[in-house]
Amino acid sequence: MASYREIVTKAVIAKGKKLFTSNHEVVSTNKPSTILGVWVINHNFNGVKNNDEIRINGSYDVNIWYSYDNDTKTEVLKETNQYSEVVRMREREDAQDEQIIVRSLKQPNCIKVDIDGDSIKYTIEKELGVELVGDVKVKVQADEEEDPWDEIIEENNDIDVLEKIDNVSDEYLTDNI
Repeated sequence: MASYREIVTKAVIAKGKKLFTSNHEVVSTNKPSTILGVWVINHNFNGVKNNDEIRINGSYDVNIWYSYDNDTKTEVLKETNQYSEVVRMREREDAQDEQIIVRSLKQPNCIKVDIDGDSIKYTIEKELGVELVGDVKVKVQADEEEDPWDEIIEENNDIDVLEKIDNVSDEYLTDNI
């Protein structure tokens, strides 16, 4: 009859991902003519659990390169955006000592930028994944029967080799020429 054992291990007890978009506006010192590029860099974030919610706090820097004065001069605007996003998680199992793993599945990226007078409006999109990891118990069936042992038989071939050596003819080289 089999018995059951409990193993305590770390396992992912809940996971999910969410796409976030945010709109921003920055006022430039010069009236922009053309947007030449937008870079989003230095993305930092962490997650904190509160009941069934995960609050992700983070920030990223946005650099907007634009031309002004009828496309004769350029300038780069630099702005740091802070964010706080909430993700609701359903725990699927009872767990202890939970830890939160937050991953950026899609780095923040500018998907739209427009000039509106002296200001620049832009939209940032990012996708974050969240995993809850905790200690869980797993029950496994333990087989109490012991596997049979294989018997190892050593063969002694040393005697056969010695007999063959004794039967070597001294005339071997001259017989085969």
